[in-house]
Amino acid sequence: MEMENRTVVSEFILLGIPNTKDHETILFISFLAFYLCTLLGNLLILSAILADSRLHTPMYFFLCNLSMVDLGFASISTPKLLVDLWTKSRTISLGGCMSQVFFYHFLGSTECLIYTVMAFDRYVAICHLLRYLIIMNWRVCAILAAGTWVTSSFQATILTSLTFTLAYCGPNMVDCFFCDILPVVKLACADMYVIKTVSFTNIGMMPMTCFLLILMSYIKIAASVVRMRSAEHHWKAVSTCASQLTVVCFFFGPCALLYTHPSLSNVLATPTQIFCNVVTPMLNPVI
Repeated sequence: MEMENRTVVSEFILLGIPNTKDHETILFISFLAFYLCTLLGNLLILSAILADSRLHTPMYFFLCNLSMVDLGFASISTPKLLVDLWTKSRTISLGGCMSQVFFYHFLGSTECLIYTVMAFDRYVAICHLLRYLIIMNWRVCAILAAGTWVTSSFQATILTSLTFTLAYCGPNMVDCFFCDILPVVKLACADMYVIKTVSFTNIGMMPMTCFLLILMSYIKIAASVVRMRSAEHHWKAVSTCASQLTVVCFFFGPCALLYTHPSLSNVLATPTQIFCNVVTPMLNPVI
């Protein structure tokens, strides 16, 4: 009877970026420019790789997957943020909020796994050069790529289902500019032990495992590079790995800050989320 008397929330209000009153127009133009650059940069990479047969290699195949993830990742929150800044209406339906949570963790997990696969690809290419084409054949590449997407879809489905099976009876104000698990579950009027446990396992353990695998790959790569006698091969390996390490740091650094410190103040949390959602997908094609 107590549950029946509760009001079920049908929409949420996104509180948006704090302390931005009277700056909506400037922010709208800035975020629109970031979003258009993200679309242009990633679409150019996809077009170039698809059009040039010389780029039909495992490294560029995974880069295509990364560009598709970045296109989707930037489109999860930025269009809604632009609409909110333009119309100053910050409501989002329950279905829209569920979609943001699902795709945010689906594409975030996919990106995490793709970075791991790309690190493995570079490890094989540098440390096992003579067997590279045998190990990283197209069948293996397809299985690895499909595995990242399928695994991430399962994870996102579990997290989203657990999040929205909780009772939400008000208030409905999400302290963020998009729907994510941590700010949404704070509004639940139910026991959050299960969702917190599962969220920590999925959001914490999987990225940590991926990061350790990436770190191990690059340690072995560094040891192999040091032993190289050819200066040309040495610098080629360094330049390729340096760019990948940069985007890995841009991804894992902010994620670690956000999800290991759930009570992070908005002064730090909001710029970090903007960097993850808006800036990083634009920088990846450039790097």
